[in-house]
Amino acid sequence: MEQTEGQARAAILSVAENYAVDQAAGEAGVSSGELMEAAGAGVVREIVRRWSPRPTVVLCGPGNNGGDGFVIARGLREKGWPIKVALLGTVEALKGDAEANAIRWQSGEVAEAEILPLAPGVLAGAGLVVDALFGAGLDRPLEEPVRSVIETLNARLDRDLACVAVDIPSGVHGDTGEILGIAPKAALTVTFIGRKAGHFLLPGREVAGEVVLVDIGVPAAARARVRPSLFVNDPALWLDRYPWPRAADHKYSNGHVVIVGGAVMTGAARLAGRAALRIGAGLVTVASPPEAVTVYAAESPTLLVQPVAGEEAFQDLIADLRKRAFLLGPGAGVTKKTRARALEILATGRPCVLDADALSVFEGAADKLFGAIRGPVVLTPHEGEFARLFDASGDKLTRARAAARESNAVVLLKGADTVIAAPDGQAVINVNAPPTLATAGAGDVLAGMILGLLARGMGVFDAATAAAWLHGETARRVGIGLISEDLPENLPKVLSDLREPR
Repeated sequence: MEQTEGQARAAILSVAENYAVDQAAGEAGVSSGELMEAAGAGVVREIVRRWSPRPTVVLCGPGNNGGDGFVIARGLREKGWPIKVALLGTVEALKGDAEANAIRWQSGEVAEAEILPLAPGVLAGAGLVVDALFGAGLDRPLEEPVRSVIETLNARLDRDLACVAVDIPSGVHGDTGEILGIAPKAALTVTFIGRKAGHFLLPGREVAGEVVLVDIGVPAAARARVRPSLFVNDPALWLDRYPWPRAADHKYSNGHVVIVGGAVMTGAARLAGRAALRIGAGLVTVASPPEAVTVYAAESPTLLVQPVAGEEAFQDLIADLRKRAFLLGPGAGVTKKTRARALEILATGRPCVLDADALSVFEGAADKLFGAIRGPVVLTPHEGEFARLFDASGDKLTRARAAARESNAVVLLKGADTVIAAPDGQAVINVNAPPTLATAGAGDVLAGMILGLLARGMGVFDAATAAAWLHGETARRVGIGLISEDLPENLPKVLSDLREPR
C-alpha cells in the first residue's frame, strides 16, 4: 500500500530505520561523506537563520555525529563566525568520514583550526554551543567528561548561552525519549533522514526544543526501504477520512450513542455527552440511574436521558441496534455493576470507548476484559489506570503498543505525550496538548469526542487519533484559564477552520 503524502510528512523513524535508510542511500550511490557534508550544511543554514555571528563552541563526539560537528564548524567559520572545536577523545581514534573531516579541519584550510580536548572550560565565553557529541543511537548513560560539560552548559542556558543539538540532544535515547543520566537543553534540534520518537516522547521532548528535519539528499528509493509505523499526530493523517456533515445527513444517520452515567459523579457523563454532540453525534442518550435522572435532564435539551432501573432495562437499551456506539466509565463507579455492564456492551460487538472506572474495575482480571473484546474498542487509560491492566515497565511507546496487541483494542495512553496504538503496531504520538488540559473532566471530554466520531462511522484508530488532536488544538486556542466545559463549546470553531482554512 502506497504511503500517503500526509504519512510521509508525519512519519517518525526508529533508530534502526534511520540506519537502514542511510545504508540504502549508500547502495543507491550517495556516499556517507556526501550525506555528512549535507547534514552539516543543513545545520549551518538553520543556525544562521536564527542567530547572528557569535563565539561558538562545537562539541564533537567520537562517531559520525562528531563528523557532522567538524563540517558545521567549517561551515560557520567560512561565514565569519568565531569557532572553537572540542573533541571527546583524539583525532587518531576517529574513523571514516569523521576522521576525514577532523583532518580537513586541521589541515590549514581555515585559520586557528585547533581541536581542544573536551572539558567544561571550553565553554568559557561562548554565546552558542553546538552539541554534536552523540546521536539517537546512544543507549548508555553519559560519562565523564561529557557529564560535567553538559552540567556546565545547562547551568548557563537561558542566561547568555543557547544550544543547538545535532540529530538529538546527547543523552536522549532516540527510540524512547529517556534521558540517559543528563542531556543538554537545546533551543533547536536539527535532525536528518527522519524524526525520532525521542524528539516527541517525554522527557526527551522537554530538552529537544524546536525540531527541524533537513533534507540531506537521501534518494526516494532509499526512503522506500522502510515502511514507518509511527507518526506524529497531524490532521494530514486522518483528514481525508474525517466524517464531515453531508447534505443528506439526518440525526439518525449521524449516529445514536449511549453513555452510561453514574449516580454521583454526574458531571463526567454530561461533559462526555456534550462533547459527543458537538463533534457530530446525532443523538446522545445517557443511561441514568433513576435517582439521577433530573440531574442529567437539566444538562441540555439535546441530551436524552433514559432511566435504567435494573439489568433487564440496561440489556434492553443496548440490544437496540439503532444504538451505534457506547461509552462506559466516566463517573460510573468502581463496582461489580460497572464490570458487568462493560462485558455486556462488549458482547454487542459494536464500537465502544472504555474509560476511567470501566478500566479500573478489571484490575486483577484484565484477561476477562481482553477476552470479551470482539469489536472496535478504544481504551483510554491514564498511567494509573494503565498499570492496573498492563505491564507498566519500560518506555511509553513500547508499553502502549504491547497493550494494544494484548487487548486487541486501540489504546490511547494519556499524558502530555499521549500515545495512540493499534493492535497491528501502528502508533501515533500526540504532541499538541497544552498543560492547561491538566484539569478535571478533560479526559471525559476526550472520551466523548471519540464516541461522537465513532457514531459518525469513523474508524476506531482514526477516531482516537483525530479526537486527541482536536482536543489539544481546542485547549490551545482557549488558553490559560481553561476548564473542561470550554472544550465542547470551542470545538466547532476548530472544526470549521480545519474544514475551511483561512
